[in-house]
Amino acid sequence: MRVLDPGSKRSPTVYKARPPLPPAASPSSHRALQLARQAGFTLLEMLVVLVIGGIIAGAASMSLTRNPRTDLHEEGQRLALLFESASDEAQVRGHPLAWQANTQGYQFLERNAQTWRPLHDQLFVARHWSTSVSGVAIHYASDEQSASQLEFGVESINLPAVVTLYSPAGQIDIVSTGNGRFTVH
Repeated sequence: MRVLDPGSKRSPTVYKARPPLPPAASPSSHRALQLARQAGFTLLEMLVVLVIGGIIAGAASMSLTRNPRTDLHEEGQRLALLFESASDEAQVRGHPLAWQANTQGYQFLERNAQTWRPLHDQLFVARHWSTSVSGVAIHYASDEQSASQLEFGVESINLPAVVTLYSPAGQIDIVSTGNGRFTVH
């Protein structure tokens, strides 16, 4: 600090000392800095964890099998829509169509003169079951015995019918009230 002489009219100027420079990093402060940097995860570590989690989730979802009861219900829905299309198609063509089934699959038939012949249209081509069907029963409301085929007439009103699909997972009914619409129960 500098002080002027006492006879001078100027006020004394006081210089403050600078604060001391920080000492070189001590071992304890260096360790604290390292711990602060290691407190979180890096982006790469997070991405690795997400990729591993995705692989595990994908493997788990692939190993799950579908419920056979759901497969049977979907087969019933598919058939109900095909039956509605066949009913409409019989009216458009002006001659009856029919549906026959066995344990391997099913086919649609067209009646010409006195014979039934298989349809080869893309929509009504013969198909295999997409699920395990062990049996099929066709019942008309007016007949107690099982019929061999489900017929779609040229009129918009047909006989009410129930088609039952049997499988090891259970059974479903495809029901028609005769108005050309089918529902799955």
